[in-house]
Amino acid sequence: MVTEKIDQFAATLPAEKRRSVYESTKATHEKRTKVLFDHFPDPNRLRLIAGEIKQHVIENLDTYLPAVEAKLQSHGVIVHWAATAEAANEAVLGIMRARGATKMVKAKTMVSEEIELEPFLKKHGIEALETDLGEFIVQIDHDHPSHIVRPIIHKSRREIATSFEREGLGAYNDDPGTITRRAREFLRQKYLQADVGLTGANFVSAESGRIVLVTNEGNSRFCLAATKCHIALVGIEKILPRDRDLALLLNLLARSATAQQLTVYTEFISGPKAASQPDGPEEMHVIFVDNGRTDVLASECRDILRCIRCGACLNVCPIYRQASGHAYRSVYPGPVGAVLSPLLAGEKFPDKVDLVKASSLCGACNEVCPVNIPIPDLLLRLRDKAKREGAPSCGTPPMGAWALLASQPTAWKAALFGGKVMNYLPLNLLPIPAAQAWLKTRTLPAWRGGEFRRWLKNRTR
Repeated sequence: MVTEKIDQFAATLPAEKRRSVYESTKATHEKRTKVLFDHFPDPNRLRLIAGEIKQHVIENLDTYLPAVEAKLQSHGVIVHWAATAEAANEAVLGIMRARGATKMVKAKTMVSEEIELEPFLKKHGIEALETDLGEFIVQIDHDHPSHIVRPIIHKSRREIATSFEREGLGAYNDDPGTITRRAREFLRQKYLQADVGLTGANFVSAESGRIVLVTNEGNSRFCLAATKCHIALVGIEKILPRDRDLALLLNLLARSATAQQLTVYTEFISGPKAASQPDGPEEMHVIFVDNGRTDVLASECRDILRCIRCGACLNVCPIYRQASGHAYRSVYPGPVGAVLSPLLAGEKFPDKVDLVKASSLCGACNEVCPVNIPIPDLLLRLRDKAKREGAPSCGTPPMGAWALLASQPTAWKAALFGGKVMNYLPLNLLPIPAAQAWLKTRTLPAWRGGEFRRWLKNRTR
């Protein structure tokens, strides 16, 4: 995992990777905007409703969690509760040991990344193989995902072809179709050999107790087809009140994440297979994971728990486009990660405090969020928390002089009048350490102070 602060990492990012991230996120964001406004007369109203639904859930988790547990148990599901990452890992290990299982196939799940399940199981002699193509490539490269939805957004097909050749999956060939076929051939045997299939959950309906999974590769179905035991790792915030809420959330999720009307595979799982079904897991476990979420719920930033992991805020964020996902040093990158990662860090909050400054506060992340999370507001609250707790300033120069100037109209007008001098000053030679550190990674536009007042004066005559 990267250890440099976000600005330090971004400064060393190769141009090719930055270009790959920028072009991919820009294209997806533009497609998302088009498909939303083509299909719905008022998409903003939909996301406001979706945000209210999710906020209602997190404000009433004490009611919904017991209700979901009871509904799942009525379907024959064994429910576990994990307060920490360690408890979640131990729960998975305990289930596998009880069955004498040594091989697992995994569908894509952010929670398993968060709790570092794969290295934990590996230490205990258990193979946990990623089956999502992007996650599989990340795994064989001993890398980390760079995007919530597209984990290998930072990799070129040439790098992937080299990895496949290294792993003995065929001679070098960077044709995407060939890469996909070779991965499919390798993974098909792994599905058949596995003892346990592990998934996450995009949503859990409190009304019906059904777990909802969405994928574009169908790998979650393969994970459950041949294995006899299904384990689902679920964050406690993933609940929806009613089945009818899925109509709204699934439409918004697909369009926001990949600009699709609906993901290719949408699965509704009620429990282990029934006696009348020929195939499927005979045993199903759901592990509800807290791992700091209760602390987030108790904070003034609880709104971040609405997140449905669509990645739309990453795709539009100018900081993410320049820094890429690895710069965030967390499984959750981008604007959502800038809020969620420091909160989940708990006592290690100061180690992630630079992330709350990694925003221009332009508000684009809030505008595209399908559940209307006020990310800029949450970042400001975390900045205030950092200041109150004496966290490092992350290279930001003191703003006291600016605040004084901006609150004195006469001094402000004088500064505007003399500000044009800034266009001719060699700022890189200013003998102020804080200013030098700030200017190493930033450039100032030409000074245009006073032009707005002149324009307004002329317009009001």
